[in-house]
Amino acid sequence: MSTRARGRYRGRPRRCYAEEKAYTSGVWGTYLQWSEAGAQIRKGEKSAYIVFYNEITVAGEDGDSEGVDTRLFARATPVFAAEQVDGWTPPTIDAPATVITPIEQAEAFVAATGATITHGGSRAFYRPATDSIQIPPREAFIGTATSSPAEAYYSTLLHELTHYSGHETRCNRQLGRRFGDDAYAMEELIAELGAAFLCADLRITDEPRADHAQYLSHWLTVLKADKKAIFTAASKASEAATFLAALQGA
Repeated sequence: MSTRARGRYRGRPRRCYAEEKAYTSGVWGTYLQWSEAGAQIRKGEKSAYIVFYNEITVAGEDGDSEGVDTRLFARATPVFAAEQVDGWTPPTIDAPATVITPIEQAEAFVAATGATITHGGSRAFYRPATDSIQIPPREAFIGTATSSPAEAYYSTLLHELTHYSGHETRCNRQLGRRFGDDAYAMEELIAELGAAFLCADLRITDEPRADHAQYLSHWLTVLKADKKAIFTAASKASEAATFLAALQGA
């Protein structure tokens, strides 16, 4: 079950809605898709919307039959999360469970922050409404060509802990006024830099991995729009790492 289709879609509203409603499955579908899967959307459930962007080809404005233009058009589609339906069972994936050997210094560091952390679902995120972190179970992290399963797990957890540090009762990160619509991307950049700093401090990895560089490349838009953004992000990330480290002696 998936809402992916040809074309491009904007997923941020759906993600925010999922975090607000505590939907952690990461599985969404339209009414028809759920019906075809043998599931029934529960009475009273409300949909979220995703916006698909598709391309169409039209005749050129100069009237030349050989000239064509490509234009984008948007279409909003209502979708429902797996938590909103009855009669659907997630498919079983036959794969050996990953065994992650706990890294003692990382475990102690995370515990000392006092953050509320729940394992489950298929996505990792910090939910401001409940001031809590959701992260997939350890065995769900299989690693990549450049990171072990343990590195993937702890770097993800430290990324979300950096988000956690931004709460108004902690570092009280305010980005909206300066960055406007790019504040979300800026916060993600701060979180990934914070994770990289903490991974190095905790010796989860001795040097920045390619994973971090690839992740940060997604936020080039905000960096290009504001040449000093990277310095602000690094400063905020360092502040977050310092704050979390200070909790170790609390």
